[in-house]
Amino acid sequence: MTKVTSLPADDKSCGWYHLSKPRQPRPSHYGNSSARWVVVGAGFTGLAAARQLALNFPNDEIVLVEAQEVGFGTSGRNAGFAIDLPHDIGADDYIGDIDTAKISLKLNLTGQSLLKELVERHNIDCQMKACGKYQAAIEDRGIAVLDAYRRGLDKLGQAYEMIDGDDLPAHIGTHFYRKALFTPGTVLIQPSALVKGLADSLPANVSLYENTPITGVEYGEKTVLTHAFGSITADKLILTNNAFGMSFGFLKGRMLPVFTYASITRQLTADEQARLGGKPFWGLIPADPFGTTVRRTPDNRLLIRNSFSFNPDGRSNTKYLDRFVKRHRASYERRFPMLPGVEFEYTWGGSLALSRNHMGHFGELAPNVYGALCCNGLGVTRGTATGKLLADWLANDRDELIDFLLRTSGPNRNPPEPFLSAGVNLNLKWGQYRAGRES
Repeated sequence: MTKVTSLPADDKSCGWYHLSKPRQPRPSHYGNSSARWVVVGAGFTGLAAARQLALNFPNDEIVLVEAQEVGFGTSGRNAGFAIDLPHDIGADDYIGDIDTAKISLKLNLTGQSLLKELVERHNIDCQMKACGKYQAAIEDRGIAVLDAYRRGLDKLGQAYEMIDGDDLPAHIGTHFYRKALFTPGTVLIQPSALVKGLADSLPANVSLYENTPITGVEYGEKTVLTHAFGSITADKLILTNNAFGMSFGFLKGRMLPVFTYASITRQLTADEQARLGGKPFWGLIPADPFGTTVRRTPDNRLLIRNSFSFNPDGRSNTKYLDRFVKRHRASYERRFPMLPGVEFEYTWGGSLALSRNHMGHFGELAPNVYGALCCNGLGVTRGTATGKLLADWLANDRDELIDFLLRTSGPNRNPPEPFLSAGVNLNLKWGQYRAGRES
């Protein structure tokens, strides 16, 4: 028996969750039951895997287990960018190998297209806007990143627009940035609302159990999952719980649970909207990866997202909220001096499952155990695509995307503790310091 010692425990102040339409959570699992397919983790990846398994195996029951409430965990806590373009931060032009970049683009577009189709078909109210994104810079280092990425996009044949600082206020209101690179393919969403809607539109042969944290696993010809109220026996187990896959005994010491933090304001008044100007909704990511992400939402709120912490157990630590909300306030005031006194209504943290080589896992983990794990910050699109493709592979389908994912090396091994925590924390602190005014 593998005892699961680390369980999801997110803070209770996620703005996306509280601002999205309330739903009735599905009941927890009780008693002892069996199913051919059991999926653990009902975020973007798990929802996509369960949905596609149900379509591929219409006569089978698909059990989907979520430790918390759907929309409350990691998938409902990101900045809400469904990004299409590859962005290889290890490459000089942020594109790298052109063949790999083309496959990555196709993967991201697959996830994006799936979400667009489901939102339209099921009328999911998640503020989905196909409005592109800005990548903006203020420091010289950031300007150099934009120029390099522009060269990479030229190589990949993708559309973009370079916007000088004097012209940016017409787009985003603020005069803060010197230059931005606009790409039209990104879709913006309210992530918690989208996850809730995806869960409530699952096929009839998916049984979703919420607030059912798995506390023990026994592997064998069949897998027995135990929890506080009973057990579930799976013929085939699919793990879509990102860094918590390590607690299930897989990819130990290969994933990095890094948290990032966001604050969202109250709604702007009509006068404040007029003072801000610019477009009615937009999303901006920083040229420096340690900088600040900013959004203006369709319901006229401003979101600030920056700051990082390394939480090895994958669980939230509320001490960081009090520390980082002050940084959010400073970032907000630098960008929006025309809007003083606009309070933050919510501040929260959310985890990323990262690997040092920026690779995820796709495929078999053990006999009758499979996983799509470690999205490296692309959970919305890449998680959706890999969840769907894993279900297709389990139905004996193959295509170039599945073959590409099966060929990847997976996350590489981390250094042992205490060197790991010391190194990650030092890197996070240095990166945030070096970001300068981008933060």
